[in-house]
Amino acid sequence: MQQPREILRKIRRLELQTRRLVNSSFAGRYHSVFKGRGMNFDEVREYAPGDEIRSIDWNVTARMNVPHVKKFVEERELTVMLLVDVSASGSFGSVHLSKRELGAEVASLLAFSAIQNNDKVGLILFSDHVELFIPPKKGRLHILRLIRETLFFEPKGMGTNLAIAFETLNRLISRRAVVFVLSDFIAADFSKQFAVTSKRHDVTAFPIFDPAETALPNIGIVTFEDAETGLQVDIDTSDSRAMARFLQLEEQRREQQQKQLRSYGVDIVSLRTDQDVLPPLRAFFEGRERRSATR
Repeated sequence: MQQPREILRKIRRLELQTRRLVNSSFAGRYHSVFKGRGMNFDEVREYAPGDEIRSIDWNVTARMNVPHVKKFVEERELTVMLLVDVSASGSFGSVHLSKRELGAEVASLLAFSAIQNNDKVGLILFSDHVELFIPPKKGRLHILRLIRETLFFEPKGMGTNLAIAFETLNRLISRRAVVFVLSDFIAADFSKQFAVTSKRHDVTAFPIFDPAETALPNIGIVTFEDAETGLQVDIDTSDSRAMARFLQLEEQRREQQQKQLRSYGVDIVSLRTDQDVLPPLRAFFEGRERRSATR
């Protein structure tokens, strides 16, 4: 078990790292990509040359005998929800970070981008059930709590149930939210809940992959154990035909899963534990900006 001082040091290091990246790369793009829900009335002021005629407040104009216009400002505040998979398979990592640690890093980037734009951020940690729900709030201390829980929360469940995570989200968050789902997506069919959630919220999926999950070395017969179910199976890694078939099936599973998610209008940002997270995140924001500009 990690000591409190070590936990605080890791949280602080992650905060400094992600804050620097947010300030240099993502804050402006986040603001332009994730808009507020509309325009709020701000004030009535005297008409000035260049003001839209349509914005004239005729009631105030008649009362004051001087043209006045209504001024509106963008309703900036959004609700952001992080849905983070803390099932047993997330503890796997063959490079520098486990899948869960990489998910925590990306969640931190998104959370700090959100609070820099005055948005509220909440968290759902899930395994085969919802492990933890933290309601959306603002502020640095709140975000540090989210980071701590994402990194160090000890789940009771081993498996993955995305469906129940979405059901909890839809029950507890009534207003439209920006939803980021960080998971390896190794789970039973969750298409129905994803379809429902994507109609209510702006959903982005972050599938997290480790290269050792498919690039198995030729070392003969190896016993593999499913971290979530405990099921064990012997695989002959020297059997080239069997390994090629395994890779083909896994690739087909991932492609079918992503095709299904895209059919619901869900954005997908694929992450790997052996690669920098910045290029796929930049590509995601740039793609959203281009789509927003053409609407």
